Amino acid sequence: MSQAQTSPNSSPLVGIIANPSASKDIRRLVAQGRVVPDWEKVNTVRRVLLGLQSVGIENVVAMRDSSHLVERAREDPSLSLDLRMLDMPALYSEGDTVRAAGLMQKEGVGCLVTLGGDGTNRAVVRGSAELPMIAISTGTNNVFPTMIEGTLAGLAAGLVADGRLELQRVSIPSKTLAIYVDGEYRDMALIDVALSRERFVATRAIWDMSTIYEVFLTRAEPASIGLSSIGARLHPVSINDDGGLHYCIDEQLGIPEGGSESMQGPSTVLAPIAPGMISQVAISSWRRLEIGQRVSVERRHSTVALDGERAFSVTPDQQLEIAIQRDGPRVVQVEAALHEAAASGLFRA
Repeated sequence: MSQAQTSPNSSPLVGIIANPSASKDIRRLVAQGRVVPDWEKVNTVRRVLLGLQSVGIENVVAMRDSSHLVERAREDPSLSLDLRMLDMPALYSEGDTVRAAGLMQKEGVGCLVTLGGDGTNRAVVRGSAELPMIAISTGTNNVFPTMIEGTLAGLAAGLVADGRLELQRVSIPSKTLAIYVDGEYRDMALIDVALSRERFVATRAIWDMSTIYEVFLTRAEPASIGLSSIGARLHPVSINDDGGLHYCIDEQLGIPEGGSESMQGPSTVLAPIAPGMISQVAISSWRRLEIGQRVSVERRHSTVALDGERAFSVTPDQQLEIAIQRDGPRVVQVEAALHEAAASGLFRA
């Protein structure tokens, strides 16, 4: 049993982390990306709470956020469950999410429901990779979170948290990309690491694809948008598949250090690089990555973007390495969980 999962005899606890900033970055100005307003996020959280309550969950702990999304969602006369906000300073930054996930693991949260994008969930996993998760998409170009009805997410999270569903049967362990600089671990990503020619972090969100020259993926999903969708046109890779994908866009780059006969290409693919933006993307080379494989990147001035946001810069004096691992949190498959629950008679009186 996972450290985060409670036993059926203890009081089950579900966590909620909702990001009010998701879907509101600069990419709304340069693409046709959706904007999810706060009131819709509140409604989604309320439906999660109603789903949790219907399967007997009485205790929920949540992270404070600048828009008070979870607290507003609780203001419903049909809700009787106990909502407690984490006792921690609220700085309304990414660090809040990291700290909140760590505290939730220590408190024994049996399942965590998140609202946000790839970046939000990356922050959660930086805080704890032990919490089983249901990630509801409210961001941009998302791969890790999915479009899940809040009611169904609440039902599944509640059944997992109180141990009525076996976590191993209804979830999949996720993959991560570990980033090393000069041999020292620096950071991680859940879906993609992108290298940009730009030398400074500046605006964090990636919106100009012409600056990207090399990408590493844990997942290359044909039905996604952005960097993952480009990789999927070369070779689809799902959360279930071991390994990942590595491709280079700049034809002048050639085969990077660490590459060899395993690299394939060149090729040109048609991919949706942003909402409403479909482009021909020239690929100079690509290859599959194996779990545990560490790739050395060509030394040059660049910024490193993690799950769609620039994180830090490197210089030619620094050696950047990327490795794919299956050490991320278990992602609850809501449809599988509800199917298992129905087949087991958990919804019958």
